[in-house]
Amino acid sequence: MEWDLATLMPLLMFAGLFALIMTGFPVAFAICGTALYFALAGHFLGLFKLQDFSFLPGRVFGAVQNFELIAVPLFIFMGLMLEKSGLATDLLESMQRVLRRVHGGLAIGVILVGALLAATTGIVGATVVTMGAISLPTMLKWGYNKELACGTIAASGTLGQIIPPSIVLVLLGDMMNVDIGQLFMGAILPGLLLVAVYCAYVFLRVFINPELAPARVDEEGDSPRETALVLYLASSLLPPALLVIIVLGSILVGIASPTEAAACGAVGAILITLAKGRFAAKALSEVMGQTTSMTAMVFTILAGAQFFSVVFRGLKGDRVLVDIIHSFGVDPGSVLFLTMLIIFVLGFFIDFIEICFIVIPIVAPVLIGQLHYDPLWIAILVAVNLQTSFLTPPFGFALFYLKGVAPPEIKTLHLYRGVVPFVALQLMVLGLVSCFPAVATWLPRVLFR
Repeated sequence: MEWDLATLMPLLMFAGLFALIMTGFPVAFAICGTALYFALAGHFLGLFKLQDFSFLPGRVFGAVQNFELIAVPLFIFMGLMLEKSGLATDLLESMQRVLRRVHGGLAIGVILVGALLAATTGIVGATVVTMGAISLPTMLKWGYNKELACGTIAASGTLGQIIPPSIVLVLLGDMMNVDIGQLFMGAILPGLLLVAVYCAYVFLRVFINPELAPARVDEEGDSPRETALVLYLASSLLPPALLVIIVLGSILVGIASPTEAAACGAVGAILITLAKGRFAAKALSEVMGQTTSMTAMVFTILAGAQFFSVVFRGLKGDRVLVDIIHSFGVDPGSVLFLTMLIIFVLGFFIDFIEICFIVIPIVAPVLIGQLHYDPLWIAILVAVNLQTSFLTPPFGFALFYLKGVAPPEIKTLHLYRGVVPFVALQLMVLGLVSCFPAVATWLPRVLFR
């Protein structure tokens, strides 16, 4: 293939966007500004027709009016309202009581609570902050290794990225034309696999070196009765269990779409908050304000991504990528590996939403349309990969959230060292799902015949 200006323009467009984002410029405006600049440059060079912008209003309004994307603000509202209910606090306290006498029990409890919160709230920031504020001081008081404690909390808080209901799965389903209900079901096994791998890692490390996570030795009269302990644990687990049944169960049996299930989940979150006596007008106002802000951010980036996609395809960027693949004789497996590598590296620097809206419209037509990969499998791979973006320094948001609530003795180096093994575990699960696609596709194929 010839490397002329027409070939280089789409590649320069992507490089220019990444460079502009790295300067700290707002992402939505960076996407639009880059697209406009290359559209005008391409027009004057005879490589782009400004008439292609006539497709833009329809694509933007089509995305905004998409019924499935209404699930995004509803799931955000559900997660933020559950944060106000104190659900995470109750779960963490009950797990601390149940597992206090087990070496590494508190760390395993944090992982299990993270999985439960992922299946109900799905808000990574709220989960990490809550678990960090409640569990980290207790773990340090009991003599837990700082790196192990920080890594466990940060990694457990990111499970909301893959365990449904997940906002990233809703976005990927819409962008890749995959049924969101099937995506939710396809993400269950990889999510549970991550939970199992995390627990196994903590168990093995503590088994080898028990001093990393000592057990709690109760003083006389400090041990609660077993019956009271079981009742307390059951009362803490019942609300999130019911919410999971309402949201995922309604999708599973086919009585509700993901958007309808999200609406039921939002109502359920309000009822749980009322039942716990923590519902107030101020709390509702704060939740609605944060939901509006986060939703506006997502849809503004989405509109900018539509602008970028129109210009990129107008410059024949998708054809350039295919020609490059054919010219170098790259096999489909190498293309998939390179795509996952690019997403992983981008996760060091930019947010998962930005990666979705920038990378997926470019690579999805190649992976699905040209190389004929299963879109459901690709979407799950991308979701697992994007989860690492919350842990990889220097811009891992879970690290920022945890550092903000950590005691003074926790240094940034403790966070970085703590998350490295968990990033490796996430990549291991990514490799397993890559080698065995049935991990992601078996359950939805069975349930959605």
